[in-house]
Amino acid sequence: MNAASHEVRLVLDCAAELGESPLWDAQEEALYFVDIKGRAIHRFHPASGAHAVAGVPEDIGCIGLTKGRALIAGMRSGVFLVGRDGEILRKLADNPEDQAWSRFNDGAVDPAGRFLVGTIDEERGGRAGLYRLDRSGLTRLLDGLMTSNGLAFSADGRSVFHADTPRFTVTRYAYDPATGTLGDGDVFCRLDADAVDRARPDGAALDVDGCYWTALYEGGRIQRWSPDGALLAEIAIHARCPTMVAFGGRELKTLYVTTARAGRPADELAREPHAGGLFALDVDVPGRLEPLFDPDV
Repeated sequence: MNAASHEVRLVLDCAAELGESPLWDAQEEALYFVDIKGRAIHRFHPASGAHAVAGVPEDIGCIGLTKGRALIAGMRSGVFLVGRDGEILRKLADNPEDQAWSRFNDGAVDPAGRFLVGTIDEERGGRAGLYRLDRSGLTRLLDGLMTSNGLAFSADGRSVFHADTPRFTVTRYAYDPATGTLGDGDVFCRLDADAVDRARPDGAALDVDGCYWTALYEGGRIQRWSPDGALLAEIAIHARCPTMVAFGGRELKTLYVTTARAGRPADELAREPHAGGLFALDVDVPGRLEPLFDPDV
């Protein structure tokens, strides 16, 4: 596979400040995603082109599907069940960190239905963490992080990928799907911290071949890595700051890419007027449906 075989198209020119957490709902055949700084949940129906936006009361970093109609959402002050209209239904856990510099950032539901969700230290102090939310509450799995990101589970649930974005590194950890326990980790891939563009790993997804797709923030591209950590492909995106990828469509062979425009220089935005939009490309290898959060696990 190579970049030339993939046409990247703008599918929604929504000008999100910080688009993130794309999530395909197969029942609705719709893509949900958030605008962190715009404090909104977006819903895009590709077949009709319908687009709806629901406001939320605080910064919202990530969402996941649940066994009910609600979404699970990592926000600044905690983890919530949120209606698809943005209504806060119930708070599931407080953010245990100082909200002056911390909010929940990236999350994913594990194969058993738990929610793993990490925080960002907005002051770059290395105080962020990765947490597991289940019926017993919130448990800290990793600490000393800058920006918890890039979560993706292997098909058997025995491995979980995790990126600490400002450290340019993706780590693959052993994971026990029966208990939600994190094991030892090894560096899966490391980007060049000295590169001119400062491209670093952001949100991610796995395809059915076990390959890891990651968005490179400030790199203007996405990458596909083999299960053994070999770079297979790079595909340019028409925005400097892609933030996350997700598989969608009936066959899960459309790769959606969220992007950001917040804080970008005026000359860059003049060159890339669709920054903050939702992009898509067709891929040969499909993804997998994301698990559903189960509050009883």
